[in-house]
Amino acid sequence: MKRFDINSAVALVREQIADGLRARVVGPNASNRTQQIMDAPGPRWFAEDRPIRLVHGDASMFIGGLRALLLQSLHPLAMAGVANYSDYRQDPWGRLQRTADFLAATTFGPADEAQRVIERIKTVHLKVNGTTRDGRVYSATDPHLLKWVHLAEIDSFLCSYQRFGKLPLDQAGRDAYVLDTAVVARAVGVIDPPETQSELREQLRAYRPELASTPESRDATKYLIFQPPLPAAGRVAYSALVAATIATLPMWTRIPLRLPLLPITERVALRPLGSVITRALRWVTTTPRELTSPPNADQKTT
Repeated sequence: MKRFDINSAVALVREQIADGLRARVVGPNASNRTQQIMDAPGPRWFAEDRPIRLVHGDASMFIGGLRALLLQSLHPLAMAGVANYSDYRQDPWGRLQRTADFLAATTFGPADEAQRVIERIKTVHLKVNGTTRDGRVYSATDPHLLKWVHLAEIDSFLCSYQRFGKLPLDQAGRDAYVLDTAVVARAVGVIDPPETQSELREQLRAYRPELASTPESRDATKYLIFQPPLPAAGRVAYSALVAATIATLPMWTRIPLRLPLLPITERVALRPLGSVITRALRWVTTTPRELTSPPNADQKTT
């Protein structure tokens, strides 16, 4: 009789869960797309030791991504474009998959694949333009709006990584991360993106007078927090993810987003919960193959 191997059984379960998660986040062709990005030969925009690869490859990105969506929704012009052109209600996973593909291609993929994804995004942006309900004109090609989206993303990714990441960065590492992301931002069309954490904070503060609660932002918040496109079994873990995400949001976002501010609860319960859920996601998504894969010797820094 064949002996039961608990380690093999655990590895199989972990691989199955990881495959299911990748199918949600990356798409139904997750394996092929992962090979196109991670395994393809050629120089990369960023070497393996760059902070952007450390941050964007960590499980804390699940919290960072949700935080970025909530923060981005506070700009009325940016949110109008999402509300009028995005099918996030009918195809919420599709939007997530496109964002994940952009981050993966530009952070880890060959330079030519990163550029191809950038050009595809620019083409899509040309079609996103219109007028808000109060008569203001918006366009997804507007460098000012592109910068807001960039700032909200990298602030969220860095904040979540510093709080829940495996190896938090020192000040030099945080500045280097912001500098790395500026390479991608310029490729998309952002003018003068921040290159240090201090510049990131200053530029975020400069946008605050433009931010406001709108019916579109409130609707998006309600959908992301209370009506996720998940079966009942998955909503427990998602609720923990949401609670941890809310605990990372700055105080000034709570009123416009209609979210509670519970400092003691957040410090004592929600932030530790974020650490637990991130460790669980990290365990699931770190497969045996990833643990033993050698570095790609072809990678270079731009």
